[in-house]
This record gives sequence, structure tokens and C-alpha cells, in this order.
Amino acid sequence: MKSIVLVSLLIVAAFAAPQAPSEPIPIVRQDSQVNGDGSYQYSFETGNGISAEQKAELKKVGDVDTLEVQGQYQYPSDEGNIQLTYVADENGFQPQGSHLPTPPPVPEAIQRSLAYIATAPPQPEAAQAGQ
Repeated sequence: MKSIVLVSLLIVAAFAAPQAPSEPIPIVRQDSQVNGDGSYQYSFETGNGISAEQKAELKKVGDVDTLEVQGQYQYPSDEGNIQLTYVADENGFQPQGSHLPTPPPVPEAIQRSLAYIATAPPQPEAAQAGQ
């Protein structure tokens, strides 16, 4: 009985394994440039519709040199062509794409409450600490 279960599991695992493509997917375009200051840019496109491009420029934030990165990628899927653009800087990674979920609108009662709280006078520190 154990051998039947083991053989069954091996057969299931073999069918569940990803199948390799029948032939290699060509890279139809590829460019890249790396500069001495750390900035760079690259882009590529494959024969199956995948493409990406990205560039990074040196930026001063306070007294620290950092990279600000901008880019986009796209690929075909069962739901259509997926495209994502993004910026990554001192404010973090900020993606944009029509396929990304969006939060529901804030209910009107909550918006009114937040507006009221914003206009209320500040509370004494003792009251805030629960004393």
C-alpha cells in the first residue's frame, strides 16, 4: 500500500513540474549603460513580448547621494498585456498599473470625522497620556 501511494505521489509531482519551453526564447533587443557615478540605464525585449527598461540617476537627499530609479516592464498574460511603471526613491517603491488593486473610497462619515478632528484644538499632554 505504501509503495502505491509513493508511486502515485511521484507521478503527480512529475505532471505538476513546470514544463520547459520547446525552444529558447530569443532576446530581440538589449541595451545597457553604466556610468562612473553609479547611474545606469538598461532595456531589453524578448521574442515572446516581454520588455523592460529602467534608468537610475544620482540624486542628493540631504547630505547623502542616492539613486532615483524609474522604469517599466510589460508581459503578455491570459488576462491581456500587463504593464507596470514604477519609481523608487527616498519615498520608497511606487508602482502604477491598471492591474494593481486600489483601495475602496473612504466613507463620507469617516471623512467628516477626520475633518472635524483636524479642526479640533490640541489636547493637553496629560489628557493624551491617559492621566
